[in-house]
Amino acid sequence: MKHSEGLEWAIHSCSLLAMMPPETQLPTRLLAEFFELPEPYLAKQMQKLSLAGIVETRRGPRGGYALARKPEDITLLQMVEAIDGTDRHFVCTEIRRCGPTGVDAKNYPRPCGIARSMWRAEAAWRKELAATSLADIQQLGMAETPPEQTAKAITWFQANLSQGE
Repeated sequence: MKHSEGLEWAIHSCSLLAMMPPETQLPTRLLAEFFELPEPYLAKQMQKLSLAGIVETRRGPRGGYALARKPEDITLLQMVEAIDGTDRHFVCTEIRRCGPTGVDAKNYPRPCGIARSMWRAEAAWRKELAATSLADIQQLGMAETPPEQTAKAITWFQANLSQGE
C-alpha cells in the first residue's frame, strides 16, 4: 500500500499540534518551517484535515491550526481517510475473465481469491489504524525523541511563537 507523502506530513503536524498548550495555534508557515516542508503543499494537507474535523483553523494575528479534538479521540484511520480518501486500495478488475480462456461472467459468482485476500488484509490494516490514536503516536514520539532535539524544539518554538506577539 502506498500513501502520499502528505499523509506522513499530516500525521507529524498533528503530533506536533498535540504537544502544544490548548491556547496555542500554529500557522502553516511555522509547521512547514519546523519540518522543512513546502508550505503550499502542507497547507493542502492541513485543509483536508480541517474538512475532516481533525484540526480547526483559528483566525487573527496569533491564528493558525489547532487540534479540533483531544488526541485520544483522533485515530490514524481518520487521518489516512482525510488525506488519502476512503476508497479501497486494491481494485479488482476481474482480469481472470479476460483472454483466450475467459468465460462468461456468470461463471464467477464471487470476487477472486486474490481480491478477497487483499481486502481481508486491508480490513485488518484499517482495524489497526482505527485502534491507534494520535495520543498513542504522541507517546511513541516523545519516547523516541532525543532530549537534545526536544530542547532545541522548545527553544525554536519560544523564539518563533514570540515573534507574532
